[in-house]
Amino acid sequence: MMRALFSLADHVKEDHLETGNIKEILPTPYMQLVLGDITQKGYEKKRSKLIGAYLPQPPRVDQALPQERRAPVTPSSASRYHRRRSSGSRDERYRSDVHTEAVQAALAKHKERKMAVPMPSKRRSLVVQTSMDAYTPPDTSSGSEDEGSVQGDSQGTPTSSQGSINMEHWISQAIHGSTTSTTSSSSTQSGGSGAAHRLADVMAQTHIENHSAPPDVTTYTSEHSIQVERPQGSTTSRTAPKYGNAELMETGDGVPVSSRVSAKIQQLVNTLKRPKRPPLREFFVDDFEELLEVQQPDPNQPKPEGAQMLATRGEQLGVVTNWPPSLEAALQRWGTISPKAPCLTTMDTNGKPLYILTYGKLWTRSMKVAYNILHKLGTKQEPMVRPGDRVALVFPNNDPAAFMVAFYGCLLAEVVPVPIEVPLTRKDAGSQQIGFLLGSCGVTVALTSDACHKGLPKSPTGEIPQFKGWPKLLWFVTESKHLSKPPRDWFPHIKDANNDTAYIEYKTCKDGSVLGVTVTRIALLTHCQALTQACGYTEAETIVNVLDFKKDVGLWHGILTSVMNMMHVISIPYALMKVNPLSWIQKVCQYKAKVACVKSRDMHWALVAHRDQRDVNLSSLRMLIVADGANPWSISSCDAFLNVFQSKGLRQEVICPCASSPEALTVAIRRPTDDSNQPPGRGVLSMHGLTYGVIRVDSEEKLSVLTVQDVGLVMPGAIMCSVKPDGVPQLCRTDEIGELCVCAVATGTSYYGLSGMTKNTFEVFPMTSSGAPISEYPFIRTGLLGFVGPGGLVFVVGKMDGLMVVSGRRHNADDIVATALAVEPMKFVYRGRIAVFSVTVLHDERIVIVAEQRPDSTEEDSFQWMSRVLQAIDSIHQVGVYCLALVPANTLPKTPLGGIHLSETKQLFLEGSLHPCNVLMCPHTCVTNLPKPRQKQPEIGPASVMVGNLVSGKRIAQASGRDLGQIEDNDQARKFLFLSEVLQWRAQTTPDHLLYTLLNCRGTIANSLTCVQLHKRAEKIAVMLMERGHLQDGDHVALVYPPGIDLIAAFYGCLYAGCVPITVRPPHPQNIATTLPTVKMIVEVSRSACLMTTQLICKLLRSREAAAAVDVRTWPLILDTDDLPKKRPAQIYKPSNPDTLAYLDFSVSTTGMLAGVKMSHAATSAFCRSIKLQCELYPSREVAICLDPYCGLGFVLWCLCSVYSGHQSILIPPSELETNPALWLLAVSQYKVRDTFCSYSVMELCTKGLGSQTESLKARGLDLSRVRTCVVVAEERPRIALTQSFSKLFKDLGLHPRAVSTSFGCRVNLAICLQGTSGPDPTTVYVDMRALRHDRVRLVERGSPHSLPLMESGKILPGVRIIIANPETKGPLGDSHLGEIWVHSAHNASGYFTIYGDESLQSDHFNSRLSFGDTQTIWARTGYLGFLRRTELTDANGERHDALYVVGALDEAMELRGMRYHPIDIETSVIRAHKSVTECAVFTWTNLLVVVVELDGSEQEALDLVPLVTNVVLEEHYLIVGVVVVVDIGVIPINSRGEKQRMHLRDGFLADQLDPIYVAYNM
Repeated sequence: MMRALFSLADHVKEDHLETGNIKEILPTPYMQLVLGDITQKGYEKKRSKLIGAYLPQPPRVDQALPQERRAPVTPSSASRYHRRRSSGSRDERYRSDVHTEAVQAALAKHKERKMAVPMPSKRRSLVVQTSMDAYTPPDTSSGSEDEGSVQGDSQGTPTSSQGSINMEHWISQAIHGSTTSTTSSSSTQSGGSGAAHRLADVMAQTHIENHSAPPDVTTYTSEHSIQVERPQGSTTSRTAPKYGNAELMETGDGVPVSSRVSAKIQQLVNTLKRPKRPPLREFFVDDFEELLEVQQPDPNQPKPEGAQMLATRGEQLGVVTNWPPSLEAALQRWGTISPKAPCLTTMDTNGKPLYILTYGKLWTRSMKVAYNILHKLGTKQEPMVRPGDRVALVFPNNDPAAFMVAFYGCLLAEVVPVPIEVPLTRKDAGSQQIGFLLGSCGVTVALTSDACHKGLPKSPTGEIPQFKGWPKLLWFVTESKHLSKPPRDWFPHIKDANNDTAYIEYKTCKDGSVLGVTVTRIALLTHCQALTQACGYTEAETIVNVLDFKKDVGLWHGILTSVMNMMHVISIPYALMKVNPLSWIQKVCQYKAKVACVKSRDMHWALVAHRDQRDVNLSSLRMLIVADGANPWSISSCDAFLNVFQSKGLRQEVICPCASSPEALTVAIRRPTDDSNQPPGRGVLSMHGLTYGVIRVDSEEKLSVLTVQDVGLVMPGAIMCSVKPDGVPQLCRTDEIGELCVCAVATGTSYYGLSGMTKNTFEVFPMTSSGAPISEYPFIRTGLLGFVGPGGLVFVVGKMDGLMVVSGRRHNADDIVATALAVEPMKFVYRGRIAVFSVTVLHDERIVIVAEQRPDSTEEDSFQWMSRVLQAIDSIHQVGVYCLALVPANTLPKTPLGGIHLSETKQLFLEGSLHPCNVLMCPHTCVTNLPKPRQKQPEIGPASVMVGNLVSGKRIAQASGRDLGQIEDNDQARKFLFLSEVLQWRAQTTPDHLLYTLLNCRGTIANSLTCVQLHKRAEKIAVMLMERGHLQDGDHVALVYPPGIDLIAAFYGCLYAGCVPITVRPPHPQNIATTLPTVKMIVEVSRSACLMTTQLICKLLRSREAAAAVDVRTWPLILDTDDLPKKRPAQIYKPSNPDTLAYLDFSVSTTGMLAGVKMSHAATSAFCRSIKLQCELYPSREVAICLDPYCGLGFVLWCLCSVYSGHQSILIPPSELETNPALWLLAVSQYKVRDTFCSYSVMELCTKGLGSQTESLKARGLDLSRVRTCVVVAEERPRIALTQSFSKLFKDLGLHPRAVSTSFGCRVNLAICLQGTSGPDPTTVYVDMRALRHDRVRLVERGSPHSLPLMESGKILPGVRIIIANPETKGPLGDSHLGEIWVHSAHNASGYFTIYGDESLQSDHFNSRLSFGDTQTIWARTGYLGFLRRTELTDANGERHDALYVVGALDEAMELRGMRYHPIDIETSVIRAHKSVTECAVFTWTNLLVVVVELDGSEQEALDLVPLVTNVVLEEHYLIVGVVVVVDIGVIPINSRGEKQRMHLRDGFLADQLDPIYVAYNM
């Protein structure tokens, strides 16, 4: 295992290549190439031909890829002879050939596993939007930190042979506790041309790691799936199924489905069946029995074994006698002794010197600025700025001279400068946080230059507006011509450096907040001295600076230390670098500069552009400071740069990477040496070890390594140690990665105004393992992760800010970026525009990658690239990416220097306003801490349950309404057994009493019926049925009528003729194709002998459109009741037995099943009586009904109750509300109705449609104060959110919140509960949603996490008994236990007439008995889960009231992971996830959860929903969404009761009929 840690030492051992031969073969094409005789491509081709025989055959590349798009699986092994030119389209910061090759190899490995990832489908309009003209390439005008915007060829890795410290020795010493370190030199190859050999190795021994696979997501068996053994090296070739002509497939339910969608899902299922990461073992309890798995430490994980480290001291800071006592004193000295000496030369965008600032001018101008700040702002008595106050410095990047004058002006005036970026617009990313910093620093004045002041955004009056979140500022221009001259006798007060604050440097944190780091005058001076000593600066040296001079390395070297040493700074503005990336190198040559300050980006750009330059000579450079040398990926830029420019006079020892942080200033810097024999330190670390914070030599698996370079030694006068990144600051071991901490004078002292955060960062006392502090002086956390290697060399492997801890392992965002950018081909994304961050979902961090996509890449290309990135990261970092999103070019928020604003990007992602154009989510691979799938426990036998009940004293859950026999009322209708007799009796006794009033959409009466009118009309219809229809008694008649009076008359006409009526909703004239087949089906299934309807519908049924939808020749006899005979029947039919059939009630359930139930005469009368008693209905009452009259309670209220009880029914067809939403409520108010019934659809229509009109309705006199009961008729769990918002909305119009309630009915009993007039108000309880999934009821407090409000479904009707039974064992359950609701009542239906679509629903729905307890009573099973709970309230009869809570239908419930989920709960969460989701429906398909969301917004928002939907379902339901489908408003089908038809939706989705905007398949 222990290979030479810090070296790529063993020169490539050419096991597989007979080196000699190849060397003989190769030179020819290579020479040709060099001499320009052969193209690059040709060379590659020829080369591979020649070498082919010697290389082991790589596995076949996936056939599906077109030839051009294949990635080179074997990278060029001839990198020693020839370095490939790549297109320069990868960010060089992150480019190392080792890494690229590793990524290629990892991907080649994956090729064998053949990932078949279903591609998302996207609506055309979403794809089309990426036209080339619509885009500008990413804006880099403000200058990017990361963007390589210069195109061209970049060079590969160097091959120069370099020395390296032999670390094997050091590591073994370190681990065995010895601290002496010996360094010896060994030859090494930097950059890794050995990768080809290594790759060949990998290829030859491809083995797939098999973890024992976790339980299969698609089947949930408890056994582990069998391990797959693959013969080494051989790859089985499978042809991928051809999904274009969707083949017939057997789906999970055994139903063959032919469709594109299900093929994709099948593909997804197959992908998910693959073995995943080994599952976790232990659990932590999420405050409940439901257990989330907790990451167990891997027993094989590397642990640090070294001795405890010792703090490392830098050399003594040797103070030179003539060093000035303060920086201002230095300025004064040079300004007076050598005023003509150049201090700063600025360049224009053509690279011509724009302006030379001499020390004399700097001194006089900064004095002038100091005088004006102190004396010319405010009044003499009340100056605006006093010494010690903070002022903002706002200067553009191309004007260092003005900045320098202002900065030194502040130092002379003893005010504290706070340099910040120029705000370009009012809503710059992060600008608000800068404003917060200025506010908290109490800044009231901003110094700026003339040009900058002119460029700031202005209001129409010419004022500079206040930027968002900024304090009110006075803008003060520092150009000399605007300032008044200081009087002769005025002189700045120049003191020795002290502990006053000198300046404040801003720093942006991981979360986007901006802090100000204060630097004292003594720290400032000491830092300049330490840099002077470390860099060996001497007077009048020339230094070229490319960095931002307002902060960090650019400020410290180019503005501060330079003045201390009277150096000459050549400042290269960013704008010039973009035009001419070689400008800095040209200036080094031109001025014979000794020092240059650059970033790896600048080196990379110079590489790309250097071909155009002939006479480059860098021999004058003694030091090339690499400011971001601490970024692990800077090493490749340094190597490549050296490799190319070594021939141009650049010496290896000149390259000096440094590490810095805003808090600790310069942390370490490599010293320039004259000794070229001393090679720099190199480390080849195992990436796997790093994730555990352990330094390990790279193991056999050469794919995942990180090569780091040292950043030199600790600063003079400083002490450094590394401490554990979290928890107490305990010293690390020698082979452990920790956060570097520094103790020195030359550091920041605090975060301005934040004492708590300051304490945690600037006042750290590192401790030994025994708990003793190692020093009495505080250390400062640098925010850098790394270690101190042999010889005191400092190595940095990442930043605390970029750290992501995923299931206990640490990953660095930069490393992930590097891997993503090493994935070929890179032509799909802009290389500098990629953001990596983590979001917390389900108690763990999840990695998210967002990149900007080039406008010309196709969907397939991008998707292919995305899946390759996922595979590469999985292989190299062994971590799953949760979400990978591509956004259109130029849309990510930028930092002032053009990099990506990470926190802002994360914010947009989380709030769903990133608007990606491609998204790939992989929750299945990432989320490993889900609770274990539930195993069903064997049930306890009946005996023990009974004993248990007795022992625990729990009552069995049963309840009943009032007993019909006990109620003494003067109910005349009770005398009659049949409704037809009741009608005849009313027609005789109260012939002119109004029974029905039908309203039209204007609210006026369209039609009405008195008792006698209804009787006469029914008689005529009976004659028609007998004479024209020749029907016998008992024949079935379909009534196809719109909601109204005709329907009622036709119903009683059937009863008079002895026929059995079936009410059927008429087809929709605008939508015959889909609605007519349902009508036809009901007519056929009900075996109707005749169909009665109006003249209009009659024509419709026989029209050409109808003929296109159904076979119109097979309609039964159609009778048109608009034309009735004039005679009366000879006699009215009287049934022989009350148990005979009165009517059939057909309804389509939400699961898409058509079920007709039989209602006998006895049940019908009992039903009407029960409702009459519950609602206290009498002839003097008026009831408003806004329901569809075709089935269930809606039909009974519309057609039957008025005849039985004699009250007047005001009928309002719900369809009329579409034109006039206020119709129902206006009618209720106008007729002073006390009782009204509606459906959820009606209530929703009123809530949405009238929300803003309550004031105008009030003005129209709408008054709802008389309403006692407003009942929602439903067959589902009460929609509490809707009823509450309805109550709230109309409270101002007099509606009493207690009036609103719901009813509950189902197929076996059309009304079980109904609130009624007397009895307590409906109660609400809160239950734990997680317990509900386990079929348990656990009551919790309102507002507790995972709580779900359930409202009681009204009062149990008189004559109804209810018991809660276990649906599997049929045993009775206790109070507050969840089970199936069983019902026994006189108005139960007597059975299914036929069930169309599922014959398995047997008769036990209507006659079930309990398995123990009361085994005699016959019950009907409702198919709904619910529970009974005895409350403290009292019923009308003085008993304690039992409340029934309905949870949901068993048919609808989804079994996932062994738990029972109700779709509505998941849907509620999803609707809350984003403002644009208006409706949602979920269903399962082959054990995948499919979420369909309706989007109310632009199609660009569609992809924002995918991560948000996935997150919320994971967080709240512990489920992984398999497919997210985004559709237009109105796609989710809803039935007349306002219930979602999820099965119809499922069928539509699988048949590809939804026309979705976007379909995402989560991996």
